[in-house]
Amino acid sequence: MIRCIAIDDEPLALQQIAGYIRQTPFLELAGLCESALQAIEILEKTPVDLMFVDINMPDLNGMDFVRSLENPPMVVFVTAYGEYALDGFRVDAIDYLLKPVSYDDFLKSANKVKAWYDALQQKPSEITSNKDFLFIKSEYKILRINFEDIKYIEAMSEYIRIHLVNSKPVMTQISMKAIEDQLPSDRFMRVHRSYIVSLSKISVIERNRIIFDGTVYIPVSEQYKSRFQNYIDKNFLA
Repeated sequence: MIRCIAIDDEPLALQQIAGYIRQTPFLELAGLCESALQAIEILEKTPVDLMFVDINMPDLNGMDFVRSLENPPMVVFVTAYGEYALDGFRVDAIDYLLKPVSYDDFLKSANKVKAWYDALQQKPSEITSNKDFLFIKSEYKILRINFEDIKYIEAMSEYIRIHLVNSKPVMTQISMKAIEDQLPSDRFMRVHRSYIVSLSKISVIERNRIIFDGTVYIPVSEQYKSRFQNYIDKNFLA
């Protein structure tokens, strides 16, 4: 069960979300709050996995409330103002619901949350050793990424870009170390502080650079050169 609280200064909207939570089998209602300040009190006393948060509230609006939390639970914003969608992405919200909210829209959002929650519950060893895929969040969606589809991964400040075979790249907010820990070491290798490559997708190496598609040149840095050279030597036909 995913433990939830709902936060909204409008009583009718709050009761509607509460009803939707009770109607959804894998959600458990842990509290109702008419302000962010009430929510802070609940979070200090009760474990919470997910918050449905209104944005336009007095005293402390929902966006600033989420930003103020050091380790916030998963968040779904529920608001009447569509212009907040980009800000919601920046605070790493799972989804964004626009009022008035139907149960169908609520359930779609809840299923996104469940997919993300289930992925987080898996141990790294289960993902790297026993599976051929992982889940990531990108632009309010939970995406399944098959290991065999990954060509290379590129660091971009607070984000990474996953370059795929026969598909456009996917961006997600996660560190290179975090994604590296989720990938099987016999199939992927970090060759630079900004790059992880799929070993099976390497076809050309030139002057300490891995070349993809004839146009992408990925450098092999000194820090990772020895390990990468060992891999080449093991598979080199003299």
